[in-house]
Amino acid sequence: MDNEEQNSLLDDIRDFYPDSLLADGFNGAVMGVASGCDSGRVVYSIQKMLDILADESDMSYEEAMEYLEFNTISAYVGKFTPIYLDDV
Repeated sequence: MDNEEQNSLLDDIRDFYPDSLLADGFNGAVMGVASGCDSGRVVYSIQKMLDILADESDMSYEEAMEYLEFNTISAYVGKFTPIYLDDV
């Protein structure tokens, strides 16, 4: 997905799902929004999140995964906590 498509997706999420929560610094990893009983929860690609951390912070993939698991993936911040998809 290019930057224009990603920005359009994020605009749609803000417009149609204003209660949805976003993970700071990981806009490039957004895949979409969940439907059904998890409706309105933003879905992130863990692999893309790892790529973002590895590119922007000089972390190894192992360090990036440990960081994500501890600081992001395991954090529950309410009903609209994002969903993290392990898309290996």
